[in-house]
Amino acid sequence: MADLQSRFEETESGVVIDAARLDGAVAAMFRAVGSAPAEAALIARHLVGADLCGHHSHGVGLVAGYIAAVARGDLVLNRQIETVRDHGTLLVFDGGRGAGAAMGRAAMERGIARAKAEGHALVALRDSHHLGRIGAWAEQCAAAGLVSIHFVNVPSHAAVAAFGGMAARLGTNPFTAGFPREGAAPLIVDFATSRWAVGKVQVARRKGERLPPGILLDAAGRETDDPTALYGPPPGALLPFGEHKGFGLALAVELLAGAMTGGLTQDGTPSSAITNSMFSIIIAPEALGTGYHRWVEAALAWVASERGVRLPGEPEEEVRARRLREGIPLDRMTWQELEAAASSLGLAGPWAAVG
Repeated sequence: MADLQSRFEETESGVVIDAARLDGAVAAMFRAVGSAPAEAALIARHLVGADLCGHHSHGVGLVAGYIAAVARGDLVLNRQIETVRDHGTLLVFDGGRGAGAAMGRAAMERGIARAKAEGHALVALRDSHHLGRIGAWAEQCAAAGLVSIHFVNVPSHAAVAAFGGMAARLGTNPFTAGFPREGAAPLIVDFATSRWAVGKVQVARRKGERLPPGILLDAAGRETDDPTALYGPPPGALLPFGEHKGFGLALAVELLAGAMTGGLTQDGTPSSAITNSMFSIIIAPEALGTGYHRWVEAALAWVASERGVRLPGEPEEEVRARRLREGIPLDRMTWQELEAAASSLGLAGPWAAVG
């Protein structure tokens, strides 16, 4: 923890900290609450990885909430993924509210091995604690040379209104797809089916920023730019992206990730736990014998040939490279919450020395 003092700088809006130092500090906090070293390292890498690529909504700002979830029993540390069904190319796992960074990685490792052996795999992971940035799981598959599609629901937290409605009925229900490339970073398509993810609203709240129009409704169903309206009481609701199209995709994701996995679906039952279920399709492109890489590169070259066009995943790769060199910026509220969490775990000294 003493190494935290290197590459740490206070700024007008917060701090900038070296990624490796932040990773080590977060892992130390999870070890302090009982996580085994390997699991603590996975959780830290997953959260810091989100900050590295610019998605603070899924980064270390979640640490305090995760630690509180451990105390409530909503997050069960050191859980091993349970195999419910293993039949041919079909794998069904139960996460038992284990750490999403560990549950997601284990499920993808099994799915990757099966897809390489059989040409494809269908992987159902139910009842995991928060799986975080789903793009990470597509990146894991792409690193193994596999195409993947992921559908994830959020049964414990309704935050998104149905099209035509005013109250929260669905989670943000992300859709993700990953495509490996030869000699280039993979193409990763990863988005919530709401206009914004809940975490991005939280980031705006932390920074004291207002929201753009068309993102959020207050509890009375009126459009608002106040991020605190999402949390109430009573709570507001995010809007689906693309009106009826985003709502339709969100509903399909709810059924694929919830009903298909045997996990929970939204039914109005409140819960303090942030749980996810994920249905993944993993494909070995060479098994199709279609010349996948040639056609992928031809399509991407054409799409990106127009000035100003950036492919999905390119902004994240650029931000990641820059932050590995320069450090990760964290807003002041996030840093203060990390310090408070560290202090509560008896790790106050090194953190205080940094601040």
